[in-house]
Amino acid sequence: MEITKVGSQPSNKGPEEWFTGSVRIDPLFAANNARRGAAASVTFEPGARTAWHTHPLGQTLIVTAGCGWVQREGGSVEEIHPGDIIWFEPNEKHWHGATVTTGMTHIAIQENLNGKQVEWLEKVTDQQYQLSE
Repeated sequence: MEITKVGSQPSNKGPEEWFTGSVRIDPLFAANNARRGAAASVTFEPGARTAWHTHPLGQTLIVTAGCGWVQREGGSVEEIHPGDIIWFEPNEKHWHGATVTTGMTHIAIQENLNGKQVEWLEKVTDQQYQLSE
């Protein structure tokens, strides 16, 4: 058994190459030899979002606070709220983040495949994002 005490893992700023705007990542658990999955609580300030990306084994988001947007390539932007659970299929190109006026926090869960959890792609442009309004 392993207990990770709250506050024992430092928060990190979302890297500029993966995010637009102010994003805080609080790690929850990492993949290891016995566990393929990893999770983090991710907080997006208003206007912040991920770049387009994919996950080799898919991704589950659990919204815990605020109001946000998600979009898969070729699909419409969907509004998400606390309690919503979002599943992205393996290798489904997508992005997620806050709305223009409201911050959003979600738990992001994904698994490793051959040491890889995510493939980061191009950034969501301001024009693509503002079409979400």
